[in-house]
Amino acid sequence: MWSLEETTHGTSLQSGVELMTAFRRPRIGLIGLGNIGQYHATQLQALDADLVGGLDIAAAARNRFESEFGVTAYEDTDDLYEVADAVIITTPNLFHEEYAVGALNAGLDVLLEKPLAHSLESAERIVTTAKKADGFCMLGFNNRFSNAVKVLKDYQRQGRFGEVTHIEANYVRQRGIPGRGSWFTNKDIAGGGALIDLGVHAIDLALYLLDYPEVVETAGVTRSQFGGRDDYTPIEMWGKDAGPADFNVDDSVSAFIRCTEGRTVSLEVAWATNRPPTDEFVIRGTEAGAKFDRGTHELTLYEAGSSGSNHLIDSTVTTQQSNTHQAEQAVFLEGVRTGEHPCHNTVEEGIAVQRVIDAIYRSSESGQTVTLQNTAKPIPNAD
Repeated sequence: MWSLEETTHGTSLQSGVELMTAFRRPRIGLIGLGNIGQYHATQLQALDADLVGGLDIAAAARNRFESEFGVTAYEDTDDLYEVADAVIITTPNLFHEEYAVGALNAGLDVLLEKPLAHSLESAERIVTTAKKADGFCMLGFNNRFSNAVKVLKDYQRQGRFGEVTHIEANYVRQRGIPGRGSWFTNKDIAGGGALIDLGVHAIDLALYLLDYPEVVETAGVTRSQFGGRDDYTPIEMWGKDAGPADFNVDDSVSAFIRCTEGRTVSLEVAWATNRPPTDEFVIRGTEAGAKFDRGTHELTLYEAGSSGSNHLIDSTVTTQQSNTHQAEQAVFLEGVRTGEHPCHNTVEEGIAVQRVIDAIYRSSESGQTVTLQNTAKPIPNAD
């Protein structure tokens, strides 16, 4: 590798400055300093990223952030944008558009926690801005960065599964509402409940394993059967329990998603339900199949053979444990540093997931199947 001195004297001072810039750690700001934001900040520190500031409307959150991480927390976005090259946004869903659009218009790169937005219309406005921006917007679909998923996806690309035709996607908690009375359980702020919180991950991972086909139609039923009850019996809760009065979102969903070329997804998602919890994703292909446990990262392959005698092969794949959020951040930081837009976790994939979520909610409300194919409004390009 050339040294800065060699580059400066061998070519030009400008080349030396460009090289220095290329190897400077990206300056990262964090917008939204609640629990999720604090978690992201901790992962950034583990990666030795240059965390230069945070932003939150709550003074208590700013003070806590400054005390724990030793960097300035701002109240005004312009102050943060002046010192940062990129931002990670972890606000409640309602505010994703405001901060993502503002950061992109300011020339910054953005890592936006899932979902893209609280509503389809808001998500479409983010995508429109991202397509015109110099920077990029990457979505927080961290489950893709599991080592087991990387193995699974690579086997798929090699053709080991043949044609992957169906995914059973489960993200089910027995009791796991994330704090009744918090923004998570307020439809106006979150945009929905278990479907938009957990289902967004399940839908993305399922479509990712199908190579993101075009979705033709969805049929779904959302339910709210536990969060509004006085006798709801949590064993543990992510946030404080303010009771059932302000719970107005879904706590479970069952849905079926049909894509082009006969590919399908069956979806089970729940914050609370009277059944065993499960994080299993079952992949069905014409030559082989697999079961991936999102919670434990366990991966099992299912195959058949006829060598010697007809037989079935169930094989366990063991991978190194991975911190999926750190791996996601590492890809984001590399994109910020090099200026190369990441080719996955894109806003195009994010809006595809948002359209499925919107269609499932509409299907549940109408009691009818909702068609998506050829109905999505085109997102304007930069030109």
